[in-house]
Amino acid sequence: MPTPVAAEDLLRRRKRGFSLEAPFYTAPEIFDLDLDIIFGRHWIYVGVDPDLPEPGDCMTVELGAASILLIRGEDMQVRAFHNVCRHRGARLIDEHKTSVGNIVCRYHQWTYGEDGRLLFAEHMGADFDPKCFGLKRVNLRNLAGLIFVCLAENPPVDIEAMAAAMEPYLLPHELSNCKIAHTSELIEEGNWKLTMENNRECYHCSANHPELTIPLFAYGFGFAPGELDDEGRAQAEGYARLRTDCHARWEACGLPSAEIERLNTAVTGFRTERLPLSGDGESHTMDTRVASKKLLGSFTDRKLGGLSFWTQPNSWHHFMSDHIVTFSALPLGPERTLLRTKWLVHKDAVEGVDYDLDNLTKVWLLTNDQDGALVAMAQAGTRQPGYEPGPYSPYTEELVEKFCDWYIGRLSTHLLPAASRVAAE
Repeated sequence: MPTPVAAEDLLRRRKRGFSLEAPFYTAPEIFDLDLDIIFGRHWIYVGVDPDLPEPGDCMTVELGAASILLIRGEDMQVRAFHNVCRHRGARLIDEHKTSVGNIVCRYHQWTYGEDGRLLFAEHMGADFDPKCFGLKRVNLRNLAGLIFVCLAENPPVDIEAMAAAMEPYLLPHELSNCKIAHTSELIEEGNWKLTMENNRECYHCSANHPELTIPLFAYGFGFAPGELDDEGRAQAEGYARLRTDCHARWEACGLPSAEIERLNTAVTGFRTERLPLSGDGESHTMDTRVASKKLLGSFTDRKLGGLSFWTQPNSWHHFMSDHIVTFSALPLGPERTLLRTKWLVHKDAVEGVDYDLDNLTKVWLLTNDQDGALVAMAQAGTRQPGYEPGPYSPYTEELVEKFCDWYIGRLSTHLLPAASRVAAE
């Protein structure tokens, strides 16, 4: 198994435009580095505002060894704390979701307020100062209803640049005025990076995702221009014109749509773009029509395309006129990843009246299962002695390379001396 020195060697010899070497996907030591450097020092997407709709609502999220407790206060603000009692370290909340008045440790009944202050600790003596034993805070940033946390004492400040760029795109969908219609949790038998790499390309889509590709234009996946015949070139040009026309129409209505791409040029890497949908062009459904008759925000036009938002290292999101789907990939082990998917509709939408749950969720439930099988297949391949890094398509896997480039860059920043980083680049 690789040692820290071997990890440095892996970083130095990483070849751009090729997949990563096998230990990045299999070695426990590399996984531990990922938990420390990636998930311990960057902004991690963990949930949405509607996860905690009322004061006292709590949610726990596991990031490696760290259990994080999120709670909404009476002031309607969401705060995050380490899910650990300051007395003798007992876990405070076991459930993934629950509601509380105050936070009470079951062990010795130390009691904390929604703001983390220690309110009650019996038998501690006159010299005991409860102000010194409040819950330990975790950094939290609510971006237009998407909740990010960071375990680092000094989190990356460029999340504010991402927020400034993304809020005009996201706010019209009014995520905070939505409710969660369904949550799916799928354990993928693969390293978290394979989950993310699989998401960052659609090279595999036409052969593996018959449902997902129904509302998507094939030329939106990327293509090799030199391989197109006259008909293919005409179709690609037609799609490019449609994309330009739709961007102009949506932006005239106050909906930013143009691509912003900072996946490997920022510490808090991200990308966004609003793209037209095929068929009736309304939503990510089997018939390409809206899944919910109750549109989001103040929308009256069903044909607002699909707004995609990717963040490094662990999330992707799709915003339509009628519903939102969010995804988070959370590492469970070197070869196991939790994929948590949430479908959101307008808070006033009524199941069975405004939307059918099966219709709302079908495309992505099937797609997630298909992707889970692909990730497991790729993971099995990385364990084989015949595995070696293979080349990415420059036309359809560019975003995979940008994910890997970001990942290698973040590890290198912490593990390699500056001179070595320059030489590797």
